[in-house]
Amino acid sequence: MNAVRQAFLKSLLLCGLAMSNSLLHAAGDLTQQEPKRVSVELSNSAGEKKFSPDKLNFETGTLTILTIQNNSEKSYYFGSNGFADSVYTRKLVVLAADKKQPLAEIYGPVRRIELYPGQTLEWWFVPVRTGTFDDLMSRKSETAAGMKGVIDIQ
Repeated sequence: MNAVRQAFLKSLLLCGLAMSNSLLHAAGDLTQQEPKRVSVELSNSAGEKKFSPDKLNFETGTLTILTIQNNSEKSYYFGSNGFADSVYTRKLVVLAADKKQPLAEIYGPVRRIELYPGQTLEWWFVPVRTGTFDDLMSRKSETAAGMKGVIDIQ
C-alpha cells in the first residue's frame, strides 16, 4: 500500500507543479493581458496650470496605457523620477490630430515627456515597484503655480 500511496502523492505533486507553472506563465504573458486605460490632461483650454486628475493610481504587474493630452496653447512636461524608476516602459505612441492614427512609436526608458499644444500620446507601461511619488511636475514655473501631482503604485 505504501508504494501505491507514494505513486499517488508523486502524481499529485507533479500535477500541481504543472498547473502552477502554466498559471504563472499565463499571468506573466503581457501579450495576453488587456491593458488598463488611464487619462491625464496637462492644463486645459482655459489655460489653468494643473494636471487633471492630479492623483494617478496604478497597479503593479498591470499593463497600462496612460493617455496624456495637452489641450492648451502651451507645451507642458509630464515627469516623475520616482514613477520613471518604478515602471517598465513598453512604448510611447505619438498620435495624429484625430487621436486614432499613430504617427510614431518610441521604445526604451522614459524619464520626462514634453507634449506640445493640442497633442496626445499614449504611454504603454507595466508598474514593477510600489510607491507613492509626489514629484509629478512640469517646469519649475508651472510647479510653483500649482501644476503638480501624485502618482500611487500599489
